[in-house]
Amino acid sequence: MNRTDATLGLEAVQRAIQEACRHAGRAPGSVTLVAVSKTVPMDVIEPVLAAGHRVFGENRVQEAKAKWPAPKARWPDLELHMIGPLQTNKVREAVSLFDAIHSVDRRSLCEALARECARQGRQPKLFVQVNTGAEPQKAGVLPGEVDELIAACRQTYGLTIEGLMCIPPVDAPPAAHFAMLAELAARNGLPLLSMGMSSDFATAIELGATHVRAGTAIFGSRPPPTASDEPSG
Repeated sequence: MNRTDATLGLEAVQRAIQEACRHAGRAPGSVTLVAVSKTVPMDVIEPVLAAGHRVFGENRVQEAKAKWPAPKARWPDLELHMIGPLQTNKVREAVSLFDAIHSVDRRSLCEALARECARQGRQPKLFVQVNTGAEPQKAGVLPGEVDELIAACRQTYGLTIEGLMCIPPVDAPPAAHFAMLAELAARNGLPLLSMGMSSDFATAIELGATHVRAGTAIFGSRPPPTASDEPSG
């Protein structure tokens, strides 16, 4: 994909979000578009930045560390979101670099995040990732364990959880998974919902998404994921 294609993709996704919000009776500003830039070179991303978009998502700490420090220095309002699984040995770098982490899913990670947030004096927005389809190969806490993990974040680790994230099974209609996530969030008093990707974000918006993750629709198709990757945009 060339630079012009990326800006056209951005404009098309922004129009689709506006239309989905209109259809759902929501204000367009109630939905944040996370442009998923994993594996996308900076020369393709730069025109999207120049067009005014400032929220991007990456799957891997090392890739983000290589790509984003200079753009973040150039555009102070840029937000970088971690949307892939996070290893505990990468937490120090993740807290330093990312403004939001969508993949909190276990106590050991919560403990590491609490320690690093305190050490660095930074507090990224935190989302608990929920494995709504109970898929064994996928990261995320099981739906029946969400309440317990959120309570531990609050009471044991002193972490502020602001929302939930999910990636529905690729072979299942997403609406039921989005509705489940919204119910879990409401039950726990969480205002943010990171759900919906390039193929289904309109449905997610209808069901309450506050953050949608679109990569392919903006930047085009990518190479097939490796075993350690999850779909995210």
